[in-house]
Amino acid sequence: MGTLVLSGATSGSTTLQPTDATTQTITLPPGGGTAMVSGNMPAFSAYYSGSPQTPAANTWTKLIFNTEDFDTANCFDSTTNYRYTPNVAGYYQINLICTVGQNGSSTTGYSSAIYRNGSIYVITQTGQVQNGAYGNQSFSIILYLNGTSDYIEAYVNPTNTGYYSPVSNLRGVSLSGSLVRAA
Repeated sequence: MGTLVLSGATSGSTTLQPTDATTQTITLPPGGGTAMVSGNMPAFSAYYSGSPQTPAANTWTKLIFNTEDFDTANCFDSTTNYRYTPNVAGYYQINLICTVGQNGSSTTGYSSAIYRNGSIYVITQTGQVQNGAYGNQSFSIILYLNGTSDYIEAYVNPTNTGYYSPVSNLRGVSLSGSLVRAA
């Protein structure tokens, strides 16, 4: 292995063509840091589309994300487990939006959570919705995923049975994430 020295700008991109004729783009950070090679930075965005989900009261229920906006590394399962299992070890920013409604006359409390490997990793404070109104919880976290067996899912826990998620294509129930730094 040799040394490559580039003169000129201190940051930006350059294209290298290895002997196997594939092209790899490397983005160089200013003043040091980790260089990312395009193609190895998994990212996804998925949301729920369909009839309203109605989870049982006082029960953690997995949220369904059955429609993908994009999934750059084919790591999101939008048909069976509704989970993200990235194939690159590193630190991921994960975003959850959970819009809920109350279709009865009582007040519904609810919490939403990101599960990592089947257990709660982070949970929101309980929100309240009443009398046909909608409420919204959203949050973003950065967590480490090992790139082989770690996975994330999203859950909701309503306190009453009048809870429902938005009707199709409102994108009020969505999960997204991307690699921010490889391990």
